Amino acid sequence: MTREQYILATQQNSLPRTEHPQFYPVGIYGWRKRCLYFFVLLLLVTMIVNLAMTIWILKVMNFTVDGMGNLRVTKKGIRLEGISEFLLPLYVKEIHSRKDSPLVLQSDRNVTVNARNHMGHLTGQLTVGTEGAVFGHSVETPHIRAEPSQDLKLESPTRSLVMEAPRGVQVSAAAGDLKATCRKELHLQSTEGEIFLNADTIRLGNLPVGSFSYSSSTSSSSSSSPSSSAPRQTIYELCVCPSGKLYLSPAGAGSTCQSSSNICLWS
Repeated sequence: MTREQYILATQQNSLPRTEHPQFYPVGIYGWRKRCLYFFVLLLLVTMIVNLAMTIWILKVMNFTVDGMGNLRVTKKGIRLEGISEFLLPLYVKEIHSRKDSPLVLQSDRNVTVNARNHMGHLTGQLTVGTEGAVFGHSVETPHIRAEPSQDLKLESPTRSLVMEAPRGVQVSAAAGDLKATCRKELHLQSTEGEIFLNADTIRLGNLPVGSFSYSSSTSSSSSSSPSSSAPRQTIYELCVCPSGKLYLSPAGAGSTCQSSSNICLWS
């Protein structure tokens, strides 16, 4: 063995022997890995379901850039199309329908519309119930009519009913009767014109009948026949008191209103 081979062999024997290196795995394995995959899958399914529900709600509620459902926000205000339901009070400045469609307000009980001033005080009220429309204050309208084949009734149970207009009030019933009744007094007044009654038959019912004294000749001639002492009166004269009260007086050869003037004393 040469000297170089000896030195090389000696250096190789003096170097420390290295063992085989050990590798340690890095990551999640086993049941932890399976749980992680399960939660990731569950999160993905939840996101897909949420996205689908959001798209479904947007489709059902009809969400657009202008509003949602029947509600549309325009430059002139809010526009509702179709049937809408309000569970709380609605405060608006003006409500009107389209030109070719009616405006319908419907409720299970009553529909109440209030008008208030800037102080919050009630200035007008409209209540629609089973008996009709009830107005809390005065009403200004050019036309009042009932539904076809229905009666129109204007009534004030505890106060008076006043209808006035600067150019006149017209009350007409084209296909029925017109009745005006009151508990106390009914006034027909015209300050600058006349009251004109135009009809085929004008009847004034329940007018009081004044007394009339027959002449003595009539009494003497009728004393012989008791059955004819009280003839049945069929013709009456219409009389007017200075106060305007109307009454009937049995008609005679001349006017008998002066003979029945005791009616006017009690008016």
